[in-house]
Amino acid sequence: MSYVIEQPVEARLVAAAPRMPNIPATLHYDRRDPFAVRMTFPAPATLEGVDVCWTFSRELLASGLTENVGQGDVRARPYGYDRTVLEFHAPEGTAVIHVRTGEVRRFLDATNALVPVGLEHLQLDLDHDLAELMRDAA
Repeated sequence: MSYVIEQPVEARLVAAAPRMPNIPATLHYDRRDPFAVRMTFPAPATLEGVDVCWTFSRELLASGLTENVGQGDVRARPYGYDRTVLEFHAPEGTAVIHVRTGEVRRFLDATNALVPVGLEHLQLDLDHDLAELMRDAA
């Protein structure tokens, strides 16, 4: 069974420069880090010219389909019938993107098939993680 889900999505950068209003992005989920999702933007779509990856909770992404959520660097909310807004806040500025809600739902359905919500803790190897922490502390 696969440990990782990757799904390309089309993101629309709000108030973007004319050169790239639609940007490719990829949603990632790895059952070895069962509470988190990542969204990666390729180098041509970023101000820095390097791939940019944001990590945030799967719960935030799921809740953002129906309500305004997030207080930190990543926020999500529904926008109309078929869009979800994701905001990424950094010292350099804020990126606001729209993603099709159907694409996000498909991604979340795949993550739930891999690791059902509420059972994430079963994927964690706390003994191994504690041993790693202790080894690093020594």
